Amino acid sequence: MMKKVILCPNPSRDIGFELTSHVYGMLTGLGVHCAVCLMSDMPLAAGSCPLPVSDIQSEISGADMLVSFGGDGTILHTARAAACCGTPILGVNLGKKGFMADLEKEDIRFIEKVVLGDFHIDRRMMLNVAVERAGRNIYSDYALNDVVVSGVAHMIDITVFGDGQRMTSFAGDGIVIATPTGSTAYSMSAGGPIVEPAAENIIITPVCAHVLIAKSFVLAPDRAVTVEMGRLGRKSAYLTADGNAAVTLQTGDIVAVSRSQYVTNLIKVSDRSFYKIVSEKLGEKL
Repeated sequence: MMKKVILCPNPSRDIGFELTSHVYGMLTGLGVHCAVCLMSDMPLAAGSCPLPVSDIQSEISGADMLVSFGGDGTILHTARAAACCGTPILGVNLGKKGFMADLEKEDIRFIEKVVLGDFHIDRRMMLNVAVERAGRNIYSDYALNDVVVSGVAHMIDITVFGDGQRMTSFAGDGIVIATPTGSTAYSMSAGGPIVEPAAENIIITPVCAHVLIAKSFVLAPDRAVTVEMGRLGRKSAYLTADGNAAVTLQTGDIVAVSRSQYVTNLIKVSDRSFYKIVSEKLGEKL
């Protein structure tokens, strides 16, 4: 039996905190201590949340589970806080696709089963990313979905290395370096493969490359990937990890990506297979 659960709603998805309030009442009725923690980058009008709100950094270390109410973006946000403590995340999909969320709104009753221990854990690999400029590290972060290097309305020159060996060079809109979790996101839209999460690979997908032979690479999980920025001149280039705040890149910058020591533990309580989820979310029905 779980003792403490964090409820993390996206206010733009759970309008009026209706579902969060329902689950809060359900769990506290079972004797579970609930802490409500909001996404830090979402402003909240004073008094608009009917429940007491806490800071996620002060609550996460002692929590048995974090429940994310929103879409995949909400899970990506909470994963950044949960990964360092290994706190498992249960996603409740209130968004459009929701590849990572295990429950839909109508399945909310299953949360009681989870609290009582009736679930299993789906471990998802993460990526570390760092930017080196003139021999000095200027940025570091980690990601569950992907690391993206991109230009804005123009092509940029990129050279990609794997374990120090040149893999490919091209001019294009950018490059996506994804985990299997992120393979169904931007990477897939750019023409990359769908990779089941249990495979634990690093997927490299060029975006609109201006060369015929620039194709996706699926690498072993322990490869060290580096992206070297070519001459930018007056062009702009940016790096984002899981769609968070962009970092401006310069000519000669080196983006280093590798498997992270952190993992995201997603709670699974439904019996839907990965193949069924992909078919449902991408428009087919089984």
